[in-house]
Amino acid sequence: MPLIDRVQQDMVAAMKGKAEARLSALRMIKAALMKQKVDSPKPIDEAMEMQILKSLIKQRIDASEMFRKAGRAEQADKEDAERTLIESYLPAGAGEEEIDAAIAAALAETGVTSLKQMGLVMKAAQAKLAGKTVDGKALSDKVRSKLQ
Repeated sequence: MPLIDRVQQDMVAAMKGKAEARLSALRMIKAALMKQKVDSPKPIDEAMEMQILKSLIKQRIDASEMFRKAGRAEQADKEDAERTLIESYLPAGAGEEEIDAAIAAALAETGVTSLKQMGLVMKAAQAKLAGKTVDGKALSDKVRSKLQ
């Protein structure tokens, strides 16, 4: 089932359950997906849906940090709750062991030993972790530490 249909079903359930906060977050997800559908001439595939969700999560993390710095804990908690809801639509994240194994395999496959060629290792590691949610910065930090 396409993501937008799943979100629509969850919106109906949230309306029936009178879950206002959940409904608001679901409407925001649907709006982002619909905007991409209208803006893009080609149909939205699963990879594009995941990219949209990841950008929404990043926005929620940034907003939460800013609210906490401003002393508005209640708003920050709301942003965190929205982030958790959005994350529930993403595929399962890769575990530490999986990430380490993918980096080791990418290093062996590419034969890279210098930090200058880190991009090759990153590309190979991301290919091995395709279909799983991985934080790019964390992956980059791990690759950098292995190459130093």
